[in-house]
Amino acid sequence: MTTAHDYSEGVDPERALKYAIQHHSGDRTEIVEGVISNVTPSWDHERAARLVRRQIEDRVDALGCVEGSGNLDLPRSSNWYVPDIAVVPDHLARGGAALLPDQTLLIVEVTSKSNAETDRVVKRKRYAEYGAPLYLLVDRMERAVTVFAEPGPLGYTKVDGPHPFGTPVRLPEPFGIDLDTSGL
Repeated sequence: MTTAHDYSEGVDPERALKYAIQHHSGDRTEIVEGVISNVTPSWDHERAARLVRRQIEDRVDALGCVEGSGNLDLPRSSNWYVPDIAVVPDHLARGGAALLPDQTLLIVEVTSKSNAETDRVVKRKRYAEYGAPLYLLVDRMERAVTVFAEPGPLGYTKVDGPHPFGTPVRLPEPFGIDLDTSGL
């Protein structure tokens, strides 16, 4: 008779969970507070992310960075995020696996019905806790854009917004550009 192996002893649950997520078949799979989610954005969601991406790409290039939706690890937590857009220095993106939120210059999340509260509350808190300098929330449900800056352990200390779609929104330095939100 074969007995089942007890995998609970000597296994770091965070490491095991994050190992599994990296070997999961699927393009955008993340862990939010220990819950594994397959992220399948709608076309409207992708369109909104692309409108932001197009407006920041010249400045991203000038800063020697790349923008994409690569993996972000939040060590010592059961979180592994795949943001809609993250801007990271080119030298960190080369050959890099998962990066940390404090290695980004900007993180952008675009809400969907299925994840709006996660983007508004949980990710905002975690991105601040892990030192992401700028967090741009494009809230399609509320039809508003908010810029969060100056992260700290209790959250972002500077909030600009929410601004209704159609209002120009200033991305602070190192970007120093106004986003046209009318097409969102």
